[in-house]
Amino acid sequence: MVSDEIRRNMPLFPIGIVMKLTDLTARQIRYYEQNGLIQPARTEGKQRLFSFNDVDRLLEIKSLIEKGLNIAGIKQVLNMHSPAQEPNEITEVSETKRKELSDRELHQLLKQQIMHHNAARRGEEALIRGELSRFFH
Repeated sequence: MVSDEIRRNMPLFPIGIVMKLTDLTARQIRYYEQNGLIQPARTEGKQRLFSFNDVDRLLEIKSLIEKGLNIAGIKQVLNMHSPAQEPNEITEVSETKRKELSDRELHQLLKQQIMHHNAARRGEEALIRGELSRFFH
């Protein structure tokens, strides 16, 4: 059985799904990556793959930008909340799992994870997850 933290770090989601879930453009996501705010994994073909934790972090970045913070301010806030994010690694397990799942199944998996963590966590993270959960009705 894969632990919850390992599962949350598994790079499973292509940028298209992440764009829909976060309401961010590919350009915005690439900009945050260039500024070291997120570190999605890359396939051999250089496709970005994002984990549950990456999606959470993108939503937190979006929320901070909406509050008027610039990139330097966001870096400070993110570093206070959590130390430097470890880059996601594509492993045999994560690649096998990703290839087994359709986009629809990936959406469903993400929805289940969000709902589970909405119930389990409170505070700012719960607000961010609440924002993400609005995509599922």
